[in-house]
Amino acid sequence: MPRVEIESEVKLDFKDVLFRPKRNDIRSRADVDLVREYKFKHSTHTYTGVPIVASNMDTVGTFDMAKQLAKHQLFTTMHKHHSVEDFKEFASANPDVLPHIAFSCGMAGDDLTKLQALVAAIPKVPAICLDVANGYSDHFVDFVKKVRGLFPEHIILAGNVVTGEMVEELLKAGADIVKVGIGPGSVCTTRRQTGVGYPQLSAIMECAEAAHAYGGHIMSDGGCTCPGDIAKAFGAGADFVMLGGMLAGHDESGGEVHTLESGKKVKMFYGMSSSTAMKKYAGGVADYRSSEGKTVTITYRGPVSATILDTLGGIRSTCSYVGAHRLGELHAHTTFIRVTQQLNNVFSS
Repeated sequence: MPRVEIESEVKLDFKDVLFRPKRNDIRSRADVDLVREYKFKHSTHTYTGVPIVASNMDTVGTFDMAKQLAKHQLFTTMHKHHSVEDFKEFASANPDVLPHIAFSCGMAGDDLTKLQALVAAIPKVPAICLDVANGYSDHFVDFVKKVRGLFPEHIILAGNVVTGEMVEELLKAGADIVKVGIGPGSVCTTRRQTGVGYPQLSAIMECAEAAHAYGGHIMSDGGCTCPGDIAKAFGAGADFVMLGGMLAGHDESGGEVHTLESGKKVKMFYGMSSSTAMKKYAGGVADYRSSEGKTVTITYRGPVSATILDTLGGIRSTCSYVGAHRLGELHAHTTFIRVTQQLNNVFSS
């Protein structure tokens, strides 16, 4: 029997580091530009905007979320359970939002047929998100190749993976942006159920190096709990950062507001591999698999605009501490220091 290989190098997460501040000439946070312009390895499109992305969860990637985020030049990957007719109605009423959204598609059932119908009906949506939990299968690589052949001009996001060699494979297959993250999400239980994963900061650093050497981009997906984590993802080399839990619980998120006996208002939030999601869209958890997501109630947070402004303000402040006049400069200005403590929590509730 072959000996089990163990990689002894310590891998890091957002909680393990802080930015080292540096002397610079930035006068005000207001002078920091967060808008970036991207060209892509395969797609003929360019994208201009703030590269923060709402996840394609049905409690996050909604039409209302897309409208609000587009006002701030942020991006939304729409969840795949919107109907073609609903999409057409939304597109007709909100043509200015279309450059800031992506269709989502999995490999199950008639997902690809629906994607083809969406692209034919709404050609002004520039991007497609190919989303599976395990991006390491040859079947998924072949699927990316197939979708690139069908849609040669679209921006294609594909994932999820956490290692450089698989980033290269997906870029070669036709992806423009590879989604990075296995198990770091707030309602993901993959690491508990499978024992598989990779600390997110190290995954970003290693995958970004591989992608950029090949002319591609990466999108960090999962693990951000605050604006500082988003900044760390960008500092580590992420071109885009996807958010789920940080955008959940708002007016624009999916689901109803519930009032508890205590008077506290909450909303439901769940992973798309949870039993809640599978019961909703697939009739239940199939016998051959287990749920890899959880369902939680989170405090109702009101309009998402306040969260967006707080998040963008935090990232501008990061840039001002390290001397990055533009978000695109943050990676080059980043030095991380290892830490044993992030915050002083003496007055935390």
